[in-house]
Amino acid sequence: MARYKAVLEYDGTDFIGFQRQVQEPTIQSELESALTRINGGNPVGISGAGRTDSGVHASGQVVAFNLEWRHDEATLIKAINFNLPRSIAVRHLAECDLKFHPRFDARGRRYRYTIYNAGMRSPLRERFAWWVPESLDVSAMRQASEILIGRKDFATFGSAPIEGGHTVREVREARWDVVENERLLNFYIGADAFLYRMVRSIVGALKRVGSGEMSPVEFEEAARAADRSRSGKIAPPNGLCLIEVIY
Repeated sequence: MARYKAVLEYDGTDFIGFQRQVQEPTIQSELESALTRINGGNPVGISGAGRTDSGVHASGQVVAFNLEWRHDEATLIKAINFNLPRSIAVRHLAECDLKFHPRFDARGRRYRYTIYNAGMRSPLRERFAWWVPESLDVSAMRQASEILIGRKDFATFGSAPIEGGHTVREVREARWDVVENERLLNFYIGADAFLYRMVRSIVGALKRVGSGEMSPVEFEEAARAADRSRSGKIAPPNGLCLIEVIY
């Protein structure tokens, strides 16, 4: 019996999130079903680095599982992917320490949120970007993003994953990249850990800064308030992608 660490990519549109639920389908349940088939019908459980929400995507989700496998790792990747739906794929896999846990051993995570900022909607971008038709002031959004850097209480933008847990997190990266010819605004944010719906809440507030509904100063005041009611409407899930887990 060996333990494997795998990196997943998935389109989360048609799933109700990563974590196994009574209601199907989820990323975890699909991967566990694929591994169980490979394992001759004997159940295989997995643990993941992050519990992405319904409709959220990933290019760097990390999972771990135990499996008896007599062939090489490349063959295992092919076997798993053959048994997965086309919206999920294992991109990399390697044997790891038996004590490795993808969530508790992680030192940080990075997400990307994509806004499609154009007057006309794009059906081809609809699954992976938030369509915002009004023009956005990216300079103001960048100015507001700067106040996120550091170790702070982010209670305005999310709730602790465990009831009664603290809401202090250390944000190490918060920046906007613009792809001019495609009208795409990509927000990259990295932190030691994230609160529940933290990234989507931050992006929702930054969008209001860009549209002139909120100034960078008002954004900073809301962030410092550590008051969930100051967050406002959160961004939709389809623009969010977990891109990296750092160990």
